[in-house]
Amino acid sequence: MFDFRQLRYFVTVAEELSFTRAAQRLYISQPPLSQQIQALENDLGVRLLERNKRNVSLTEPGKLFLEQARQILDKAEEARAQMADAATGFSGKLRLAYTVSVTFHPALPQTLLRYRSFAPQVRLMLCEMYTEQQYAALVAGELDVGFVRDEPEHPGMARQLRLDVIDREPLLLALPANHPLAGRDSIWLREVAMEAFIVQPRELAATLYDRLAQIAAKANFHPLIRQHAQQINGLLVLVAAGMGLALVPASMRSVNLPGVKYLELEDPDAYMLLALASRIDDPNPVVRRFLSAMTEPE
Repeated sequence: MFDFRQLRYFVTVAEELSFTRAAQRLYISQPPLSQQIQALENDLGVRLLERNKRNVSLTEPGKLFLEQARQILDKAEEARAQMADAATGFSGKLRLAYTVSVTFHPALPQTLLRYRSFAPQVRLMLCEMYTEQQYAALVAGELDVGFVRDEPEHPGMARQLRLDVIDREPLLLALPANHPLAGRDSIWLREVAMEAFIVQPRELAATLYDRLAQIAAKANFHPLIRQHAQQINGLLVLVAAGMGLALVPASMRSVNLPGVKYLELEDPDAYMLLALASRIDDPNPVVRRFLSAMTEPE
């Protein structure tokens, strides 16, 4: 069976129509070039070139085989380039998840835009997923990278994962625009200890739920939960309706819902983590390239 070297030799001779010039172009002597062309013809069982002392020309089968040889070599080069890209993380696929609250944070669109310009051949597979579900999927090998809002709860899981912190996003108190305290710029949570709060169910948003409980505990009260909302933007709708107050990430300001005012919280613990999570031992070059590109300063 012929090999790529014989194909390259044949294409070069066909382009030069001279064994002498082809040998010079290939940096080999003429006898081994002639031997390889003859071996190729013997393998195919057809004469590809007519040659005499003065001229070399393609036979009809030779013209047809020239087209095929060029296509085979082009495909081989394409495959070589694709494998090189895959090995260096510039092609393949990346399974990436993010929590619903991250859709309001500029880090998500900025990261996706930057990465798509950096590695346009990588196929991004995106999905929404809560933080704890992301950690379970990462450990199970069902996810490559996740935008998460908290550290893993279980030490065994934490040892398998890498966290690259993007932001410690401040938490704000959302309250109705007609609330007596709405004219303030900031507030201590203890000042609304007697107010009703609106939260997402803990099984959906444990990070935000627990952070409210922690900050309230520092202020020596237990928050009165009056209402639940499945989605984080649903909290704001209920706040605007006067159903209570809500703790939300600062990026939720972008929702700009009429009837809602945001106040900064006077508490150093009033923040939510935003980080990229991945497996420590992940050998996938696409993941390594993504993390390297996205965590390095621009």
